[in-house]
Amino acid sequence: MDHLYSPWRMSYIEGREAQEGCFFCASLKQQDGPENLVLYRGAKAFAILNRYPYNNGHMMIVPYEHVPTLDPLPEETLAELMRMVRTAMQVLRRAYGAQNFNVGMNIGEAAGAGVADDVHIHVLPRWPGDTNFMATTANTRVLPEAIPQTYARLRQGWEELTGS
Repeated sequence: MDHLYSPWRMSYIEGREAQEGCFFCASLKQQDGPENLVLYRGAKAFAILNRYPYNNGHMMIVPYEHVPTLDPLPEETLAELMRMVRTAMQVLRRAYGAQNFNVGMNIGEAAGAGVADDVHIHVLPRWPGDTNFMATTANTRVLPEAIPQTYARLRQGWEELTGS
């Protein structure tokens, strides 16, 4: 019998990851790297890896403004969010050969938002057959790459595409 270990999830399962205040803001106060997972900082928004991803490369595009929905965001911010989603998909195609994507938002607690006060866009790379036996029968995802490796790969991709 093979065993799959993902010890990095235990602090999430036990609720030890809960923190005071906004974890997006806490991440932005740190230097960019595998600790804060910020891949790119734009003028109005930033890209950050999801610490508890559904797939390798699962990232979020987040405006700097704290708003629970898109309605109050200025046009410039909305435009930058969408440009960053496009760049995220380009980076994921290059870095992982992603064939398709799920791009979406859970706006509000009733819609499943884990961070209901800060609207953000999820970008998930997808491949044919990635909903496999483990996901279907054991409700388990196997992520073959550690988050620091994913960070390094995608940070390099952002730098190559944007020049910064």
